[in-house]
Amino acid sequence: MALSLRLSRGGSKKRPYYRIVVADARSPRDGRFIEKIGTYNPLLAKDSPERVKLDADRAKHWLSVGAQPTDRVLRFLDAAGVKERPARNNPKKAEPGEKAKERAEERATKAAEAAEAAAAAAAAPTPAEEPAAEEATSDATNEGVSTEQPAEGNAEAPTGADEPQSTDEPAEG
Repeated sequence: MALSLRLSRGGSKKRPYYRIVVADARSPRDGRFIEKIGTYNPLLAKDSPERVKLDADRAKHWLSVGAQPTDRVLRFLDAAGVKERPARNNPKKAEPGEKAKERAEERATKAAEAAEAAAAAAAAPTPAEEPAAEEATSDATNEGVSTEQPAEGNAEAPTGADEPQSTDEPAEG
């Protein structure tokens, strides 16, 4: 007969109260058990001594007979110093899924491209460093706008908003 040290639930709805029992592994969770060896009340504070009550001598006896504790009961037994709970290690649990890995790679490539663009922009010479750029801008200002005075015959012509200015775009009409 396979024995297990496990929790059997009692209490009302949303007010759990557990008994720590020794039971046949085939019997139902809240069904028949062999012996009650303690209680567990999860509603009490974690540092409360009333939260977990356990008969350590009976637990040692049932462990020596071959009863297997569940994970939660093994935590209680470890806290009581009856049986040591081995540390678990699941490195794949913290590993992100495939889609998350793809998104991380996309973010990394975008960040690398942005860094390259920023480095290229920083390496590009500024307009003050480019004399050719200054000459081109000074030529463009001299060609497009004439600073000379109009002829004497045209001096009386108004130069306000009444006259359409010549532009490259055709006049609307």
